[in-house]
Amino acid sequence: MAHSNPLDILLIHNHWANRKIIQVCIPLTPEQFHRTFEMGRGSVHNTIAHILGAMRSWNDMLNGREPGPRVEAGPQRTCDELLALLEEITADLNATARSHPLDEIVSAVRGGKKYTLTRGGVLTHVTTHGMHHRAQCLNMLRQLGVSPLPAPGVIDWIVAEDMAG
Repeated sequence: MAHSNPLDILLIHNHWANRKIIQVCIPLTPEQFHRTFEMGRGSVHNTIAHILGAMRSWNDMLNGREPGPRVEAGPQRTCDELLALLEEITADLNATARSHPLDEIVSAVRGGKKYTLTRGGVLTHVTTHGMHHRAQCLNMLRQLGVSPLPAPGVIDWIVAEDMAG
């Protein structure tokens, strides 16, 4: 199914790409999954947890909720637990994204700084923020010897979806 709505593309691709990164981690040993690197949030696990934490935190802002506990501040999780969390956070984010006009203004204080942004701006940030950190995960996974590495770009998703459909 061809998608042309940029919001749909951003949200669906973000979920697909995050899922790809987590799935390629399933065969890793705990030592590999938590190995420290001088990039990202220090390990593949921590970088994935940060991606999910940011999605949840910005979604809390969009919903006018007090931010819940950060995912990355919680316990270490398995890939299965991260996949389940991805599904939960994605469902909530997708529902939020479609519940208000994208040009509506939202404000919140994060890290002592006040942000006043459009909902569309926040949603674009949330989905593109993950791209940056997925690239860091790919670099870490390459250094761990994972092959083949997933190709989590937007065009990769479009091509994969076209081949599946």
